Amino acid sequence: MDTRSPRSSGAQHDEQRPLAGAARLGPSNHITRRVHGRSRFIRRLALTLAILTVPGAAFAAVTIKGRTTGMPKLLNPVWNEAKDPKANRYTFREPSPTVRADVRTLVGHTPKELCVAALAEKGAPLKTPRTIVIAGGRTTPVTLVVAEGQQLQFENHDPFPHKLYDVGNKGLQPVEVAAAKTRAWTPPGPGKYEIRDQLAPSIRSWIVVEPRAVAIAYPDRQGNFTMELEAGKYTLQGYFNGEPVGKPLEVVAKPTPDEQFIKEAVVVGESGKPSAEAGK
Repeated sequence: MDTRSPRSSGAQHDEQRPLAGAARLGPSNHITRRVHGRSRFIRRLALTLAILTVPGAAFAAVTIKGRTTGMPKLLNPVWNEAKDPKANRYTFREPSPTVRADVRTLVGHTPKELCVAALAEKGAPLKTPRTIVIAGGRTTPVTLVVAEGQQLQFENHDPFPHKLYDVGNKGLQPVEVAAAKTRAWTPPGPGKYEIRDQLAPSIRSWIVVEPRAVAIAYPDRQGNFTMELEAGKYTLQGYFNGEPVGKPLEVVAKPTPDEQFIKEAVVVGESGKPSAEAGK
């Protein structure tokens, strides 16, 4: 004998009965998703074709990883000036027999003095200024390679003023920059600009305006560097003391993968040959 009430039986029957609206809703949602999916695909395809048809459209940059060799042969001329007794700059103690000769050699500090530039047919200046920090009686970076028309901004991080100027009076007049202040300047054209300071003789830096420069990088102490490049052919050239050093290296950046390694090293110092500026 069935003791269930008609109400409970009807309720159970209602729970098992599919909703009419739900039956219609499922296929409709599936069709809607297919329509939206096709619309997104069409929009993406149209956007891709539009980018490809625009002349000079920029593609996503890839990360190029490489290395430099020959850094111990790069000698900064500032140290030669400093060790001259007539300059009255620093006191160099007698060499210690327990210190290796290679350690006593005052070589350049590659993370701020060696600039590796990627050269192409034509470079373009960045929309934002390149920053040059003045601190500790030196600048960071020491050698900078930029495209023509690139604006620079000197930032004084020292607690005392500086008075920068370019040797040869090519455009950077000696104007005092107070502590925590900045100074903007755009080099007037291609070439090498040597930057000195009337108030700090230890500052000697170089700005190279190279119309073909598209990207730069500064190697670490081991010589490793990375830079972002769009797909294409480039020439990697090291710059030290405002001059190209070593041998240029031809490389090709491919559209994929996102990270690419250069097998051949960028030679910046020939064996047994110090940089040309070392003795100046």
